[in-house]
Amino acid sequence: MREFLQWLSTLSPFLEIPIIIGVFLAVVGLILFLVEIAPRRGRGYTIARLAACVVTPALVLWLLQSYQWAIIAAAFVGLGFFLLDMRARKGAGSLFQLVAFLAPAILLLVVGLIVPAVQTTGQAFFDRGGDTFVGLDNFVWIFTQPQGLRVVLNTIVWVVVTPIVSTVAGLAYAYFIDKARGEKYYKILVFLPMAISFVGASIIWRFMYTSRPAGQEQIGFLNQVIVWLGGQPVNFLAVEPWNTLFLIVVLIWVQTGFAMVVLSAAIKGVPTEQLEAAELDGTNAWQRFLNVVVPGIRGSLVVVLTTIAIASLKVFDIVRTMTAGTNNTSVIANEMYTQLRSFEQGRAAAFAVVLFVLVLPLVIYNAVQLRKQQEVR
Repeated sequence: MREFLQWLSTLSPFLEIPIIIGVFLAVVGLILFLVEIAPRRGRGYTIARLAACVVTPALVLWLLQSYQWAIIAAAFVGLGFFLLDMRARKGAGSLFQLVAFLAPAILLLVVGLIVPAVQTTGQAFFDRGGDTFVGLDNFVWIFTQPQGLRVVLNTIVWVVVTPIVSTVAGLAYAYFIDKARGEKYYKILVFLPMAISFVGASIIWRFMYTSRPAGQEQIGFLNQVIVWLGGQPVNFLAVEPWNTLFLIVVLIWVQTGFAMVVLSAAIKGVPTEQLEAAELDGTNAWQRFLNVVVPGIRGSLVVVLTTIAIASLKVFDIVRTMTAGTNNTSVIANEMYTQLRSFEQGRAAAFAVVLFVLVLPLVIYNAVQLRKQQEVR
C-alpha cells in the first residue's frame, strides 16, 4: 500500500484524480457484488465467486507485498463465500448481507471507541509516564485536591443549570408562539445560534463580556450598557463564582433553539381534542398546559433534557476558548486536556474515566426511554 501511494504521488493531479475515483468505484462495486450479486444461485455467479477468491489475494499481495496478508485475505474470502453458499441453500443470504452492512460500522466502533476506551481506562491506573501501576491514586487526587474538587463541582453546576434553563426557556417559547402569526420567523431567531459552532459562540460572548478600565471606551456590549447606566465596568469572566454561570449562559443560548424546535414539534402533536375537552371542563390555560400539554410531550422533554445534560457534561470548547479554565472555571473535559498537555497522562485518563462514568447513566436512561416510546407506538 505504501508503494502504491508513493507511486500515486509521483503522478500529475490529472492522473491521480481518475485513479482515485477508479479505486473508489472498484470498492463500491465489490461491496455491491458481495451484498447483491454474490448471494444468488447460478453457474455464472459461482464462477464470479471463484474469480473473486483468486483476484482478492492477488490484489492484496500486489498492494501490500506480503504473502501473510495474502493468505489471510484468501482465507477470509473463502470462509465468507462458504458461509454465503451455505446460506444461499436456505434463502437469499440475508445473514451475509446483514454482516456485510454492519461490518464497517462495527469495525469503526471497535477501533474508534471500544479500544480507546479500554486503553484510557487502563492508563488511569498508571503514573504520568504509563510505566508504574499506581492503583487508585489518580482518582484519589481528583477527589481530594481542591483543584480536582472544584472541577467536578463546576461540571455538576453545568449539568444542573444548563438543561433545566434551556428546556424551560425553549418550552415556554415554543408554547407561547405556537400557531402565532409569524411563528416560523420567531423560531428562526431562536434557532440561529444552533448554526454557530461552540467556538464561534464563545468568541461572540467573549466580546460581549470584554471589559476595559474605567474611563476608557468599552468594546464589550454588556460593559458599555453598564457604563451608560452610570456603573463601573465588570470583568465578568474573573468574578468568582459567577464567572461559571456567565460561561453557562453561552451554552444555554445555543441549546435553547434545539429545545424549542423539538418541543414545538411535540406540542403540535398533542391531540386538539384533549385540549378542547379540558377547556370544556373549565380549566384555565395554565392548568391545560400542566395537565394536558406537559404529559403529552413527556417523551420529548426527557430526550431534550438528557441530550443537553450530556452536552453539558462534555463541554470543552466554551471553557477552553473563553477562559482556558482560569479563575476556577475549569470543567472535567477541559481539565483532562490541561493534564494531558502537562504530560500527566494518568490523571488525564482518570478525568476521562470520571467523565465516562457520569455520562453513562444519562445515555442508558435516554436509550431506555426511547425504547419505551417505540414499544408504545
